Amino acid sequence: MDIEIRPIHTHDEYRAVEQLQRDAWGLEQVEVVPDHLLLTVHKNGGLVLGAFDLASGAKGEQLVGFVFGLVGLSPDGRMKHCSHMTGVAPDYQNQNLGYRLKLAQREHVLTQGLDLITWTFDPLESRNAYLNFRKLGATCQTYLRDLYGSMRDSLNIALPSDRFQVDWHVASTHVADRLSGNPSPLSLSSLCAEGVPLLNQALSGDPPRPAEAPLPIQGTRLLIQIPAHFQAIKRVDMKLARAWRLQTRTLFETAFAAGYVVTDLLFDDEQSCYLLEKDWTPDENRTH
Repeated sequence: MDIEIRPIHTHDEYRAVEQLQRDAWGLEQVEVVPDHLLLTVHKNGGLVLGAFDLASGAKGEQLVGFVFGLVGLSPDGRMKHCSHMTGVAPDYQNQNLGYRLKLAQREHVLTQGLDLITWTFDPLESRNAYLNFRKLGATCQTYLRDLYGSMRDSLNIALPSDRFQVDWHVASTHVADRLSGNPSPLSLSSLCAEGVPLLNQALSGDPPRPAEAPLPIQGTRLLIQIPAHFQAIKRVDMKLARAWRLQTRTLFETAFAAGYVVTDLLFDDEQSCYLLEKDWTPDENRTH
């Protein structure tokens, strides 16, 4: 697969980004970011990068992924890059393309003199969490309840649109370590062996159910479990999906209020768990 990542330039390419939004998420037309807005943001400090398959047959090169973001401000007035969308065509998913797009976005933002990129995602989506925390080195200490209200796209309908706001400190030692190619030594089994508490061990079943009585939030490190395959749960039992949403909402909000930060996503033996650490900063030298 011969993929080139480069800035979007032509009107046809901006319109291809419109179509890819529909293909990747099943968005209704009213929810698609239009070409004129993409262009305006891009020409005023924002970014629209496209991933092009250069060997896509008789059609010539084809847009198969994109990342879109804009310059923003944190609540304290700090300049940052707000990453709004990263999308990959269905036939090109699970091929590391999202990771490559985020790396290209990081390089662009660093050249602008910025060191923080933020974005939001559903904290119950294990695959996205693995990319964000384990591979990219992002962190989170902000939980946003029902951020978008009732969503109309096919992936999120009929469920509160709770989101993590991810903080990607792109110039930090933590991110540099994660991007160095050296895998994190942490695993779910090793953390549990060290006595790090798993607050909400899922009840057995297919699909698994939330714990009936989560453990109290305490200690320097803790684990919070999420479904390994949340989309599958949503397809078969929306009531169960909502139960997972509400339980984890309470746990994350309480932990963040107590000073914990999500620093990793562990996936072992079909279990997905977030690691949260107390009073953590992205340039600490961690030796766990």
